[in-house]
Amino acid sequence: MKKIFLYILAGSLCFSACKKDDDDVATFVEPDDIAVRNSYDDQAIQKFMNENYLDTQGNIKAFSSTDATDDNYKKLSELNPVKLPSGVVYIVRDGAQPSPGVTIDPFATDLSAKTQIRTMIRANYYLATNTDGNIAFSLAGSLVNTINGGGSPLTDPLFYYVKKSILDADTSKPRSYYEIEGLQEGLTYFKGFTNMADGDPYNLQGVIIVPSRAAFARDAHYNYNNYSLKNISFIFNFQIYKANARPLIDQ
Repeated sequence: MKKIFLYILAGSLCFSACKKDDDDVATFVEPDDIAVRNSYDDQAIQKFMNENYLDTQGNIKAFSSTDATDDNYKKLSELNPVKLPSGVVYIVRDGAQPSPGVTIDPFATDLSAKTQIRTMIRANYYLATNTDGNIAFSLAGSLVNTINGGGSPLTDPLFYYVKKSILDADTSKPRSYYEIEGLQEGLTYFKGFTNMADGDPYNLQGVIIVPSRAAFARDAHYNYNNYSLKNISFIFNFQIYKANARPLIDQ
């Protein structure tokens, strides 16, 4: 009987210890202080740029610790990234820009002057977390990806431009409910091609990294994929196949 009691006691202690270990794996808690959130984003962006590069077609790739074929590539952080006052970081890829190209203006008051774009784009979103002092991006998901899987270029994705008809249908929702201003801001530092064919092979022009404060921050936003995009940062890898004045039908 005494042995049975000891076995039960040992099992109970083991269960308690295991439960404690499980409890010690703390779920990341979003900081209340927005300054802390901004700091996490900035540090995670820098870490991401140190751990990734652009391949021969301009795709963002993570460096491998076991494959030496990427050893000669420069880190994103070595490709002249520019950080704007908003926190947005953009990287213009050498040799992949149109000449002269079309200026992109997403902010014009006149809707017809807000540049319409047709783009091959990969947009992933991330949450910058602090795990035992290690601040880094945790991949949350994909917002859109026309590059992998043979997709076609996309015209005016909603997070770039929301039509007036949508705004008029629900006047309680401002443009910022749909659009990612940090992406728009970053695109002003690129030029679009005049009219590439949909079937033309892509050669991505660069990268725009948008911290959460230049995206939706902690505000309400459109339900893009049944996932909260509050406190979320975005990384855009893209090529503007066509940039043009916006037709009346698309305003």
